[in-house]
Amino acid sequence: MEIQDIIKEENKVYSTPELLDDVHMHYCPGCSHGVIHKLLAEVIHEMGLTERTVGISPVGCAVFAYNYVDVDWVEAAHGRAPAVATAISRLWPENVVFTYQGDGDMAAIGTAETIHAANRGENIVMIFVNNAIYGMTGGQMAPTTLLGQKTATSPYGRRADLNGYPLEITDIMATLRGTCYVTRQSVHTPAAVKKTKAAIKKAFENALAKKGTSVVEVISTCNSGWKMTPVQANEWMAENMFKEYPLGDLKNL
Repeated sequence: MEIQDIIKEENKVYSTPELLDDVHMHYCPGCSHGVIHKLLAEVIHEMGLTERTVGISPVGCAVFAYNYVDVDWVEAAHGRAPAVATAISRLWPENVVFTYQGDGDMAAIGTAETIHAANRGENIVMIFVNNAIYGMTGGQMAPTTLLGQKTATSPYGRRADLNGYPLEITDIMATLRGTCYVTRQSVHTPAAVKKTKAAIKKAFENALAKKGTSVVEVISTCNSGWKMTPVQANEWMAENMFKEYPLGDLKNL
C-alpha cells in the first residue's frame, strides 16, 4: 500500500457500509429510507449475520429495499410481510428474519398480520417506517396521518369525526405478550441516527436470543408527499409528529 493510501485510510471518518450495494438510489432527496438502509447494512455486517439474515420487503416505498442491502430477500404481497417472515423464521430458525414495512403496509392492509404475528411472539424483527402518508402512490392519507394534516385525500386536514384518529399501532404492539422489545426512534439528527442503530442492533440480538417479536418504529419524513424541502420536513416532523409519536422505548424486556 502506498504511503498516501495509508494516510488516507488513517484519516477516514466514514466509508460506505460493505453490505450497501453501489447502485443509484430511487428514493426522493431527503427521504429517511436511505439512512435506515445504511443502518441495517451496518448492523447486519458488524454482527456477522450476512449469511444468516433474511429480509422481507412488501409493497410501498420499501418494496425495493432488496436493491440496496446485500442479504437474502423475499418480496411479500402488500401487508403480508409478517406472515411471510413467520414462515421463514419457523422453517429456518437458525436465520434472523426481519420485515421492512411502511405505515400503510403495517397499519392498514397488514394490520391483522402485524398484530397476530406479534401476539404469537414470532421470533422476527419488524422495522416500521412511519412517515404518516402514502408516499409511493401520491401522498394520500395513511392510518398514521396526524389530525389536521393535509394530504391528497384530506386536503382540508384529517378529521377525527370523518377519518378517525391516527392509529398508534406500535403502542398496541407494546401491550401484546408476544413482543419483547418495542421502540420508537428517528433519523433526523446524528444523535438520533446513533440511537436508531442501537435499537436495530438490540432487535437483532433479541432475534438471536429467540426472545420473541421486536419492533423498531422509525418516525420519518416524506418531503415530496408533504410538499416541503428536506430541511422543512425535518423541522415539521420534530414539531408535530413527535407529539403524537413520542420517541423512546415502549417496551424492553
